[in-house]
Amino acid sequence: MIFQSCLAILLILTTITQPLGQKADPDEKAGHKLIDINKIVTKSANKFMSDQHSVGLSVGIIKDGRSRTYNFGEVEKGKKRLPSQHTIYELASITKTLTGVLLAQAVVEGKVKLDDDVRKYLEGSYPNLEFEGKPVKLFHLINHTSRLPFVMPDRPELFRNPDPYELPKILTAIESSYTRENFYEDLHKVKLDKAPGTEFKYSNSAAQLLGYILEKIYGMPYEQIVLTKLAKPLGMTETKITLTASEKTRLAKGHYDNGTIALYGTPQTQAAGALHSSVSDMLKYMRYHLNESDEVIKLSHQTTWGDIKYYASGLNWQMNTTPAGHRRIWQSGGSFGFSSYCVIYPELRLSIVLLSNESDQNSQGRLNAMADEILMGVGEN
Repeated sequence: MIFQSCLAILLILTTITQPLGQKADPDEKAGHKLIDINKIVTKSANKFMSDQHSVGLSVGIIKDGRSRTYNFGEVEKGKKRLPSQHTIYELASITKTLTGVLLAQAVVEGKVKLDDDVRKYLEGSYPNLEFEGKPVKLFHLINHTSRLPFVMPDRPELFRNPDPYELPKILTAIESSYTRENFYEDLHKVKLDKAPGTEFKYSNSAAQLLGYILEKIYGMPYEQIVLTKLAKPLGMTETKITLTASEKTRLAKGHYDNGTIALYGTPQTQAAGALHSSVSDMLKYMRYHLNESDEVIKLSHQTTWGDIKYYASGLNWQMNTTPAGHRRIWQSGGSFGFSSYCVIYPELRLSIVLLSNESDQNSQGRLNAMADEILMGVGEN
């Protein structure tokens, strides 16, 4: 059944929050700025929801210290149940930004160095993890210049003209029996085609390897590192891999572009894309990223490849500058049935979180366009 855009307009809930103890400015008290932002977000969200593939959408905005959340559509197609700020979504590759922060944390704590040879943290010999004497370094694993395969096992043929409905079943079947031991066996077989650090090549397997290295460094599972180092300190109670029975009832249903319920991702991806979260939690995470006086955040936003005037990457965050010269730091995520997008404009004191429970070849691009519309509406001032 084609999703009707009128449903997106009718099913709207807007929640506006302001940090305790912070006084609103005169325009905010009069409601002028607040109404403008509401209109800007609602207009751009309704445009996103008017696409026949869209199902549900949660939006989070931080502007000048004030947080706002907005929800549209449905948590499951046809059920007419609105998402909330505590609806849980798959983050997919936005998980990698948390992995990058954890690497930055390990550097600040003096446990590792960004340019450490990854083999320092691996058991056995891996002469293949270098090219013409240039080794894969830790930061290469999270800025997509390691030259490791897109995924492991390395099956590039699966991604050539894939059936969008069959591929998730195939990948899920492979992952269900693919162990960490299998991963390391395949890592021994990797052949680098170029020197690490020279060219961008997106790699989930590299982020997954970094997760395993972080586990060795901290002596605990990846999910526990996230909880200990990030989630608990920031009050992010809904950001995790393993959901309780109660939390599963708040997990949105992911949808393919034909409207059918998608397969949920499997947790083997761990540091590359296994985390769940809510827009409420992600706003806490974005607020953390707006504080570049924090040594960890400053490091995670540091350019490690490319030219930020055009395109660069940090510790997974992708970066460039707007026409007005402001830094744009972003990451998108896509899994079976979920699309997400987070962007930070530090100089503008602006962050945007977009979480959607539908995935198709255009959904991430539409989220990107929505964030750009919000930026234009808010204004680069």
